[in-house]
Amino acid sequence: MFSVFRNLKTIEPNQALVGRDKPLINSEKNFINGRPLNGPWPSEYQIAIFGLGCFWGAERLFWSIGGVYITSVGYAGGFTPNPTYEEVCSGDTGHAEVVQIVYDSNKCSYSALLEIFFESHNPTQGMRQGNDKGTQYRSMILFLTNEQKNEAIKIKNLYSEKLLEHGFNSITTEIKKLTSYYLAEIYHQQYLSKNPNGYCGLDGTGIKCP
Repeated sequence: MFSVFRNLKTIEPNQALVGRDKPLINSEKNFINGRPLNGPWPSEYQIAIFGLGCFWGAERLFWSIGGVYITSVGYAGGFTPNPTYEEVCSGDTGHAEVVQIVYDSNKCSYSALLEIFFESHNPTQGMRQGNDKGTQYRSMILFLTNEQKNEAIKIKNLYSEKLLEHGFNSITTEIKKLTSYYLAEIYHQQYLSKNPNGYCGLDGTGIKCP
């Protein structure tokens, strides 16, 4: 999905749009499996949140992984509460397009999800993925626990060394603590299941994650 906006620098909190108190969606169900996008989910399951470019393709990467209970797409990493897609594309919310993955850690490890994340996009491009340019497309890992943070840093460092050996630039992926996750509009949810021939601009480096 191409953006007509080209803001390539993240904003400061005091520059962010005001947003709104009311969520864009509430009790809607996942198009693929009918599970609630906003929970509740089994309490023992874990959550991972990644930004790797256009969230349509990002979500499709994860929804069929064994152990994944449900996926959704939304906005995170910025400041504006309950932003719209157009607001995020403007660059004035600070948010990135992200995918949320709810998974059973006994069947699917966080490390395995990180490998898919790193191998499925080019994490060296800064505020873009391919032809998609803007701060909303930046590479980002939003951790919920210190264990996730440490694992993300470890794998990022290992993969960065490998990419540098193959002539790529340094990884620009942000690793930061999740503060809020806002579900995107319903038409974005499971978009490539509803529209199998829809746009997906994700393209990895071709280098395997160690």
